Amino acid sequence: MPPVPLPSCARHGRLLSRLLLWRWRSSKAPGPQVTQRETHGGVVTLSYDMFEGTASEETPLVLLHGLFGSKSNFQSIARALVRKTGRKVLTLDARNHGNSPHTNIITYPAMSADVKHILEHLHIPSCVLIGHSMGGKTAMTLALQEPQLVERLVSVDISPVPTSPQSGFPQYIAAMQSLQLVEKVPRSTARRLADEQLSATVKEESVRQFLLTNLVQENEHFKWRVNLDAISHHLHDLLDFPEFNKPYPGPTLFLGGAKSPYISSENFPEIERLFPFSSVEYIQDAGHWVHAEQTQDFLSAICNFLQEP
Repeated sequence: MPPVPLPSCARHGRLLSRLLLWRWRSSKAPGPQVTQRETHGGVVTLSYDMFEGTASEETPLVLLHGLFGSKSNFQSIARALVRKTGRKVLTLDARNHGNSPHTNIITYPAMSADVKHILEHLHIPSCVLIGHSMGGKTAMTLALQEPQLVERLVSVDISPVPTSPQSGFPQYIAAMQSLQLVEKVPRSTARRLADEQLSATVKEESVRQFLLTNLVQENEHFKWRVNLDAISHHLHDLLDFPEFNKPYPGPTLFLGGAKSPYISSENFPEIERLFPFSSVEYIQDAGHWVHAEQTQDFLSAICNFLQEP
């Protein structure tokens, strides 16, 4: 039975029509939750920002960024969600990103364990988990492993399947690692020189500017705040997705950019197998960075999803 398109609703504005996915009933007994290769090391205490809301009785929202990102990517989104929903919003830096500690391990089981740890540390028994790209895979992993912690789930422009190595990430990492970082110059000069070097490999200016948000100054030296060695070593793990057999029983929204290939009809069988109570929604004129490219439509989709039974 194919996905059934519903009529477009006026309240969704620029959103394309929603595709409802059929429920999956499995006859197989639950198997191992994670492949053996995806084991992780010690838990990391993540850096976070808390945006307090007025609706203390409502479940908090937790936002997870993508590869090379940080919690600052969601700062304006977090404030807007507090205004629109009244809910508390928590933004996190993943391990090896932003202000969170560096570690040699970066896999989805490890990152989901980090999120579980910070939720316990902050006495948050359950949350609405919203993750973009790498953060979406982390969110799906936690929901599948610890469904009692995730009341609702939003995966932004990513599916629970391996991502193609043609995504550009291997080239980005190689370009960043080969960069000759200058010393004792103004930050604006360092960024300009770094941008010139990156442009030979990373043609899209918007992508270069995003990567350069990770160039930070320490005394008179410049460095990357992301752990490029760990990311490079575990890139296969980050492009992959752990194997699961038991589905997540909660409401789930897969929110994709209409111009992005990361949530395609080819992924629907795996989406409905692991997330039987899910829907897929696309935002017009948006690529992979949905929340940055079409912010208002992104916020509307999240708010509508939160209001659904």
